Amino acid sequence: MKYSVDPVTFFKSFLDAFQKHVSKCGELSIECRFKEKDYIIFLITKDHEVLGQFHMSEHLLNEKTNPLKEFTGRLSSSKTLTQRAETKNCNIKDLRVGMKRLNLTAEVLKVSQPIQIATRFGSYAIIVNAKIADDTGTINLSIFRSQPGMVSVNDIVQIENAHVAWYKGERQLRIGKHGKISVVQRSIYA
Repeated sequence: MKYSVDPVTFFKSFLDAFQKHVSKCGELSIECRFKEKDYIIFLITKDHEVLGQFHMSEHLLNEKTNPLKEFTGRLSSSKTLTQRAETKNCNIKDLRVGMKRLNLTAEVLKVSQPIQIATRFGSYAIIVNAKIADDTGTINLSIFRSQPGMVSVNDIVQIENAHVAWYKGERQLRIGKHGKISVVQRSIYA
């Protein structure tokens, strides 16, 4: 995390600053600048350099609930999922939106015709969409910058460095420019 600050400790520092006017959180200094009826303004500095100033609703501090606690839980579970994905091949049933650097082996069930799309950078790219499966489930696969005919139905493919996104209400496994797909076993029907 930026500035090596734990979010729970960070929030507690705001409580301290609210009560004592100033508090420290690692290398950061948090100062309560202004108290109004419904909100408080805090200034965050590091080595006398202003990093930010914002207002916080006073009820967040009065309830002593930490709104960052849920975020911290999501962050750590996301890191755990990513780390788990980096260490071994994944199963399709275990894939979650946001997971990155995924490796897996699957069978190609269906392949679309190549489509040319305009990228957000103003260039064009070829995309092939496919449906793949392993023993645990199926998922849609989008292969960017692919060569037409790269994969065929019934091929067994090894996918490396892919990520999972949400597209049109479904999980989608994507192989971008840093990903790789290779055919482990060609279909005998190709």
